[in-house]
Amino acid sequence: MIKTFSLYRNDLLPQQDAREISLHYVIAVLCFLASLAALGALASDRAASGWSREIRAEVTVQVRPTGLESGSMAAARAAELLAGVRGVEEAAAVEPEKAKELIRPWLGDAILNDLPIPNLVTVRLDPDHPARPDALMSALSARDMDASIDDHSIWLRDIEQAALIIRLISVSIFLLIATAAAAIVGFATRAGLTARANIIEVLSLCGASDWFIARRFQVRFAQMAGVAGLIGAGAAALVMGVLKTTALSQSFLLALPFSWYDLLILIPCPVLAVLIAAFTARTVTLKILGAGLLGEGV
Repeated sequence: MIKTFSLYRNDLLPQQDAREISLHYVIAVLCFLASLAALGALASDRAASGWSREIRAEVTVQVRPTGLESGSMAAARAAELLAGVRGVEEAAAVEPEKAKELIRPWLGDAILNDLPIPNLVTVRLDPDHPARPDALMSALSARDMDASIDDHSIWLRDIEQAALIIRLISVSIFLLIATAAAAIVGFATRAGLTARANIIEVLSLCGASDWFIARRFQVRFAQMAGVAGLIGAGAAALVMGVLKTTALSQSFLLALPFSWYDLLILIPCPVLAVLIAAFTARTVTLKILGAGLLGEGV
């Protein structure tokens, strides 16, 4: 009996099975998609954080001239006042021509010359101890200046909401891929049990326990998922490397700024694939053998 168990321990699941080539491919593709989703989530979160940091670090002030003062003079005086406020790194008046350049892409040249150009001051805040909008407004009001402050809070909320949505979508994609991988491994396990029903029946008659048989499928599918996970993660790393090093994709990297450190998130991918495959194969095998469904055609 010991020799029989030893024989079937090696021959129950052959090392090479042409029927499982497609399963290798499917698991590798799923791991590839999961890895891309993880890389995309990191890059998009980094982009959203960078945009939020830039928005928080800058304030725009619109100045309206009073009395005989021109718009340019009022903007220059406001910039000088704001530069002395604690928490402000730099304040500069926007030249009228530069303001026109900012507006031109939205309105065009046809009506641009007929519109009054606002007098703007850009204020760069200290990233560690930024000045509050009310402090800036107090400094302007103390000099009887008619001005309004835009701290871009509306844009900031939009970016933060978009970042949250991207995170939720990335997590959802990962969970969908994980459940799809579990379903595929479960189906393959059932198919493997059915294909080897005679061998499993002989093993059971010889005294092999369900745990012994389940362990064979667990180890086999875990090894398969590990190899496929490495292939999928490696393909995702290759795609990221091409995007990061190719000059044609630089504009793409502005929206999704990948970092070489992002590759570290791919390390758990093969491990997760192994855990999902091993757990699913063991659970399905024990359920089928325990319920006596093997002879009924699972």
